[in-house]
Amino acid sequence: MKILFYCQHVLGLGHFMRSLEIVAALAPDQVVLVSGGPPVPVPLPPHVREVRLPALEMDADFTRLSATDGGGLADVKERRREILLSLLDAERPDVFFVELYPFGRKAFEFELVPALSAIREGRFGPVRVVCGLRDILVEKKDQAAYEARVIARLNAFFDLVTIHADPALFPLSATFSRTADIDAPVRYSGYVAPPEAPADLPAAAVRARLGVPPGNRLLAASAGGGRVGGEVLAAVVSALALPRAAGLGPISLRVFSGPYAPQEEYAALQAAAATLPDARVERFAADFPAILRAADLSVSLAGYNTVMAVLRAGVRALVRPFDQNREQRLRASRLAELGLLGVLEAADLEPGRLLSRLDGILAAPPPQRTAVRLDGAAGTARILREWGMAAGMPGSKIP
Repeated sequence: MKILFYCQHVLGLGHFMRSLEIVAALAPDQVVLVSGGPPVPVPLPPHVREVRLPALEMDADFTRLSATDGGGLADVKERRREILLSLLDAERPDVFFVELYPFGRKAFEFELVPALSAIREGRFGPVRVVCGLRDILVEKKDQAAYEARVIARLNAFFDLVTIHADPALFPLSATFSRTADIDAPVRYSGYVAPPEAPADLPAAAVRARLGVPPGNRLLAASAGGGRVGGEVLAAVVSALALPRAAGLGPISLRVFSGPYAPQEEYAALQAAAATLPDARVERFAADFPAILRAADLSVSLAGYNTVMAVLRAGVRALVRPFDQNREQRLRASRLAELGLLGVLEAADLEPGRLLSRLDGILAAPPPQRTAVRLDGAAGTARILREWGMAAGMPGSKIP
């Protein structure tokens, strides 16, 4: 199969990093990754070629779309629309895989609806259209109107819906009442998480690379893309600066602010961390899942990707939901009920209170290995190949 994979990240890194796990699992099939957000400093697998659209992003309130290069929005939209249509014509893919839309990314209908309409008109040969979707949808002011629009778009343009989730934890119907009205098949892939740790990358080697002295506990603090969540990282540094933090024993703190963290915020974190015995601040680590596997504790935002990496690593974790919408809190609360992580509230970011939370979770044993399905990348590839074989697509043999 040849797959044209469309991913638009608008605020953080979640959608892009999840998409990377999925396209990696699609090897050896040929994948063209169409990305439309700010660049992300990660290498691509050899079977994946990235085509970058002129970058667009949203503000933290998800109210304003802007061009990251400062160009005119109307001009950028027109260029993106032309690039996407030309790419479909040049590549003639078997599958056009679209992350999130039409359940989200309504602001990108200016390019998606023309592309999907052209596919349905047969302009690019036989192309099957697939929607990839995470587990929990954000709430809308007019939920009924939103769901009606989603159903209309799905039933007009899409042939398959793949949900990156475990229905035992969150079925689509938990946050979308009209699931039964979807005409296309709906398949659950499992949650998309990093792969199991390679045998040749022991935790000791990761800790040595990070400069963690023997006998120290490793605390990894992270904020995803970094546009939000800086207050969580600052709170961790402040908590470890308290005199009674010595009661935790020697701690090596490694902070990952995210590539999009404001420079002044990043500089302030570095200055504060410099007062601690062993603390370092970086923007990004390509091997972050390996760092979590080597850590004694993770403190982070509660985004989908970070939480799934935490579950895969089996590390103790405290997560702070981003309360702009319900998504992160619903997932984090359910996992907390299962004893897989702890949830931080706003009041917990007071340094003394946070230190107590750190002390409590470090004193507890690591969580038991979860029964939650974490094979979503391989599961998505398997679904596409089985479905493609049934549809008679080339290269769809199940491995």
